[in-house]
Amino acid sequence: MMPGANDVSNSDTPLRATFKISLNGKTVSIGTVGQAYRFITNLSSVEWIEFKSLHADAVSTLQGAADNAMLTVQATAALRALFVRAKLL
Repeated sequence: MMPGANDVSNSDTPLRATFKISLNGKTVSIGTVGQAYRFITNLSSVEWIEFKSLHADAVSTLQGAADNAMLTVQATAALRALFVRAKLL
């Protein structure tokens, strides 16, 4: 069973890497499943439309990792792919 969005956004499960992203002149550090989920779901869907498939993969894997910490490797890889393609890393 997939956890609810609130459960995912509050997850303290650590990712396999910490991402430091510069956004609007500020550096944002993303090191947990919850931080990553909030970051990629709080921006409007229009901002992610160009990366729809990668965004959907990242959301899905973060939801899985919130429920099963063994999936953090896949979630981290999905985030890395999304952030690189979006030129955030």
